[in-house]
Amino acid sequence: MSTLAATRGRRLVRLPRLRPSRPLRKGDLAIVGALALLAVLVLAPIYVMVSAGFKPPAQADARHMWELPQSLGLGGFRGAWDALGPNFVNSLMIAIPAVVISSMIGAVNGYVFAKMPFRGSNVVFLAMLLGMFIPYQVILVPMVRFLQEIQLYGTIQGLILVHVIYGIPITTLIFRNYYATIPSELVQAASVDGAGQRQIFRHVMLPLSIPGFIVCGIFQFTNIWNDFIFGITVVPDSAKQPITVALNNLSGNFSVDWNVVMAGAVLAALPTAVVYILLGRFYVRGLVAGALK
Repeated sequence: MSTLAATRGRRLVRLPRLRPSRPLRKGDLAIVGALALLAVLVLAPIYVMVSAGFKPPAQADARHMWELPQSLGLGGFRGAWDALGPNFVNSLMIAIPAVVISSMIGAVNGYVFAKMPFRGSNVVFLAMLLGMFIPYQVILVPMVRFLQEIQLYGTIQGLILVHVIYGIPITTLIFRNYYATIPSELVQAASVDGAGQRQIFRHVMLPLSIPGFIVCGIFQFTNIWNDFIFGITVVPDSAKQPITVALNNLSGNFSVDWNVVMAGAVLAALPTAVVYILLGRFYVRGLVAGALK
C-alpha cells in the first residue's frame, strides 16, 4: 500500500493514502432506501410524541397528530412535569441504588464463578440463571407476602430489593463471562505477591471491570426504569410509585389531555435514551469483551 511521507522535525510520519470511494451501485441504493424507510418508521412515533407535547389540547388528537404545532407552547410539558415530577424522582431513587447494588453483587458472583471455581459451582451457576426465566406473574403473591413479613411492602426500599434480587442472575452472567476473558495469570501473580482474594478482587479485577459495569448498568437501568408490574404491585401508594405507573394513570376515564400524555411519555423515555446515547459505544464494547469466550 502506497503512502505519503510527512516530516515533522526529525520524525518521519507515514500517512495512508485515502482510497477513492467507489460509485454507488443499485444494491447500495436499495439498502440506503430500506434504511431510510426504517428510520422514518422508527422516528415517526417520536415525532408524534414530541410535537404533541408542544401543541394545545385541541390540536393534540388523532386527527391532527401529523400536523406541525400551530404555536410552540410548553403547556403539555409543564402539565406532564407537574403530574409526573415526583414520580420521576421516585424512579431515580429506585433505579440508581438497584443498579449499583445488583451490579456489585453480580461482580462478586462473577469473580467467584470465573476465577474461584468450587465443586458444584456450575450447578449453582445454572440454578442461579434459572431466575432469569421465571415469569414475573408467578412470583407476585409470594413476593408480596415476603415483603409484608419484613415490613417493606408499599415502600421504595422494598421495590429496590425486588429489582436487586431479580437482577442478580443477569449481572452474574455478564460478569462471569467478562471475567473469563481476563487472563488467570493476573490473579496468580497477585496471589504470589501475597494478596488475598479480597485484595485481588478490589485492586486487580475491579479496575478492569468498567466495561462490565457499563453493560450491567445500561441493562439494569433500562429494565428497572421501564418496569410497570413490580411498581404497581409492590407500591400501591401513588405518591411513591415510579413514573411508568404514574404515566398510565394520566389517562382519564372520560377525557384525555393528549398533549400532557405525550409529553409525559417523552419525559419517561428521556433518561434511558440519554443513557444509551452517552454510553452506547461502551455497551457494545462490553458485550463484545464478554463474548470472546
